[in-house]
Amino acid sequence: MSISARFEVAFSRFLAPEGNVEQELPAFARERDAVLRLYRAMVLTRSFDTRAVALQRTGRLGTYASSLGQEAVAVGAGDAMQAGDVLVPSFREHGAQWLRGVTLREILQFWGGDERGSCFAAQARDFPVSITVGAHATHAVGVAHAMRYRREANAVVCVFGDGATSKGDVYEAMNIAGAWRSPVVFVVNNNQWAISMPRTAQSAAATLAQKAIAAGIGGEQVDGNDVIAVRHAVAAALQRARAGGGAHLIECLSYRLATTPRPTTPAATATTPK
Repeated sequence: MSISARFEVAFSRFLAPEGNVEQELPAFARERDAVLRLYRAMVLTRSFDTRAVALQRTGRLGTYASSLGQEAVAVGAGDAMQAGDVLVPSFREHGAQWLRGVTLREILQFWGGDERGSCFAAQARDFPVSITVGAHATHAVGVAHAMRYRREANAVVCVFGDGATSKGDVYEAMNIAGAWRSPVVFVVNNNQWAISMPRTAQSAAATLAQKAIAAGIGGEQVDGNDVIAVRHAVAAALQRARAGGGAHLIECLSYRLATTPRPTTPAATATTPK
């Protein structure tokens, strides 16, 4: 018996959970202004998220998907993009949208049910939030194919959660992106939960990044709580995609945090959201 092929999935991070630097930082992370920009974007994302959750809990905002604890994924991906690239987000990429020029007002308009929040003044080509899990992955490949057809030196960033990798839409998108060598970077926000389904019950695969192998595209893991690692990996993948290197998948390991409102009166206990 002979071996037809061998594969491996690399994992990278620059910052340990305690904040210590584990390996030599990339060039951008040695620039004070660049690091401050990333930090400020994550702080703004968390502050916005706190306010949006409060608005939703008090009935002043519609359904809202929290990004608590996952700020580094969206901020790192958004900061790695160029103006001519296209963001095709799911529903936790508020930080990426803000860095792309989408206003907080526009984001709140969308979550409040106002469709004017789906048309961005600063980034007209970026896609609006996709609530349908995984369906936007095929749209992203279509945009990437249009870029190649028009000979544009741009690429697409498509973000979705770990649960989306179990959907046929995502498999189909990755497969055609591999066959067409599409300039698209798939970013998986692996926060360990698909609604209430844990990652361990979703897939028997050791990693989600390895799902790229069957599509013939590159795949890797990064620490999704390390904004430097996310930004570095997405920027490198985008550079390859713009140069004709094809699609790539980056699994960002994070965790979905949540806060439960604490009732202050017996009457509030019966109506506290679960």
